[in-house]
Amino acid sequence: MSTIAELTIPAEEFALRRTLEAAEDVTAEIERVVAYAPDQVMPYVWFSGAESALETVDDALEDDPSVEEAEPLTDLGDERLYRMHWVDDVTVMVHVLTETEATILDAGTENRRWRLRILFPERDALAATYEFATEEGHSVDVRKIHQLEEDRHSRYGLTEAQHETLVAALERGYYEIPRGMDMESLSDELGISHQALSERLRRAHRTLVEEAIEIGANDVDGSPKGGDGRGSGRGNLEGTGELRG
Repeated sequence: MSTIAELTIPAEEFALRRTLEAAEDVTAEIERVVAYAPDQVMPYVWFSGAESALETVDDALEDDPSVEEAEPLTDLGDERLYRMHWVDDVTVMVHVLTETEATILDAGTENRRWRLRILFPERDALAATYEFATEEGHSVDVRKIHQLEEDRHSRYGLTEAQHETLVAALERGYYEIPRGMDMESLSDELGISHQALSERLRRAHRTLVEEAIEIGANDVDGSPKGGDGRGSGRGNLEGTGELRG
């Protein structure tokens, strides 16, 4: 059964340690895209912080031993996007984490540690990955584990068909940029018409949004949950590269 795990790894064992030390108030976040080139991992990184702090990023990246090359692409003031070429050690670490056909859903930095949310095809795959990483001397800390249980859909008001469709769409790359599978291919795989899939996804998305708004309104501090406010200036990336190993 598929499992989502949240892991953390010290930056010195993964990537950008020197940069995060030099630019203390800056955080990094991976922009998830689908690969055209299978040899590239985590090719796009957003750096966020005050403009004065971001001014130190260019020089820090040049001195960072985990970075082979960093190309600035976009400057939004308090955010900058770079195309990254990592040294082999970083690529190897990503492949260690995704050796069991796992997919990194998102990744970012916090307090000089990387936080990664990874979808594993089976619970055993998570255990195997953790065991292998620790045997290789990596300080991997498993913070949270969410198992996609058969009755999990009921928690969010989804029907079983809606839940299964969303899981299939996520695992097949339908929500990636650009899409790893289009709606026609997904509908063929699920054995339903294009129109039926479109309507099912729309109803499922509406249910999830309604549930999220209701949950946010009843949060412990009484205020709705919101995003981090950083996505409005970002456009879709159509470049190559990937986040999965």
